[in-house]
Amino acid sequence: MLLGLPAHLAPQSTGTALARACHVIATVVLVGAALLLVSAQAASPALVLWPALVALVPLLVLLLVVDRRPGATSSAVYLVLGTACLYWYAVTLFAQVPAVQASDAFSLALPKIALVMVGGSSVRPRQGLAWASVGFVLGEVVTQFATWQTGSAPRLDVTTLLAFALVVVTMGSAVLATDRARRAQPSLHRAAFDQQVQGIRHDMEQQAAAILHDTVLSHLAAVATSRPGPLDPVLARSVAADLETVVGQEWLGEPEPGDSPSASADAWEASDLARAVEQGRDRGLAVGVTGDVGAVARLAPGAGRALGLAVAQCLVNVERHSGVERAEVVVYGDGGELSVMVIDDGAGFDPAAVPADRLGIAGSVQARMARVGGSAQVWSSPGSGTSVIIRVPVVTADAAATASSPAGAPSSAGADDRDRALETGGAA
Repeated sequence: MLLGLPAHLAPQSTGTALARACHVIATVVLVGAALLLVSAQAASPALVLWPALVALVPLLVLLLVVDRRPGATSSAVYLVLGTACLYWYAVTLFAQVPAVQASDAFSLALPKIALVMVGGSSVRPRQGLAWASVGFVLGEVVTQFATWQTGSAPRLDVTTLLAFALVVVTMGSAVLATDRARRAQPSLHRAAFDQQVQGIRHDMEQQAAAILHDTVLSHLAAVATSRPGPLDPVLARSVAADLETVVGQEWLGEPEPGDSPSASADAWEASDLARAVEQGRDRGLAVGVTGDVGAVARLAPGAGRALGLAVAQCLVNVERHSGVERAEVVVYGDGGELSVMVIDDGAGFDPAAVPADRLGIAGSVQARMARVGGSAQVWSSPGSGTSVIIRVPVVTADAAATASSPAGAPSSAGADDRDRALETGGAA
């Protein structure tokens, strides 16, 4: 499942699922602890267990806050206040319940498991492991302190240890899966590029078959039906012109005018998109570029300039706001548009919370692309990195031909000569 996602979305997909699972487990154990207290109070009215019950309420409230607003601050508050509540809960049980006289009691393990599950508050498995470890250590320390203060027996809490081990194994597996997905991303980009190359090669083969049919077979038919003797000069010129076309491979540029092999090779280096990448690298940002970079040759000058400025703004945002020093730029040219994705694995943000007066994405990226008929979409959330995909229309063959040739101009001298030769020779 992870291999189909960008590298920075892999931890988000698994981390969100783990967070919800940990929050559910923490809620269940806290509710279970409350039910145990209520049943013990009902069975022994002389006991004073309401302070322990009250100590569970802040844990439930803080768990709701962590679930709604995950982050380092909410997790730290949960651990600090949760540790204080656990201490009060443990002291109450040691003082009031004769059956609870050791630190490994099951009723004590329930709120400690809730502290361990705070690791689920992070969508990044590595951070989750750190928070879970802190929760486990704090829970054990405060329980042993309450045990020492009340004169109870200190013992190893196997139940909490098993819960912590479960979190470690689950999140450790998520870390390994995410790392494998991250390493596989370059291979996926290469596979997508190879698939595009296969499609281009198929189109070229079809063009080659068509041009051979239009030239070689027509010439053979014209020669076969011509009169004996020297070859007609018009037919000879037509054969020579078509041979130059086939050997010189001008026909390769017919679907996309201006995209000849030499132009494609130089288009990337001369493009505004390449300059935007180099500017980001000059500022110290490690920018990886993959995909069909030669497709920038199909852009109109205005669209290419707008695309370069938009990507430059995206890389500036990565440098200033993401907290990471690497970004990926992926270029895809397919059909009537060029797509460029700018990906970072940084801090991310909530697009809905961006103030209206902040024009970085809205003005410098989305509005700029809209002016040239393109579009830009942003996917991001706090702690999950950012992906910006920019789409811009390319110059079609008809538009390029109209822009580069006068209206009604003849196609080529070679084609006219060939047509006259076919008429003279009577080719079928």
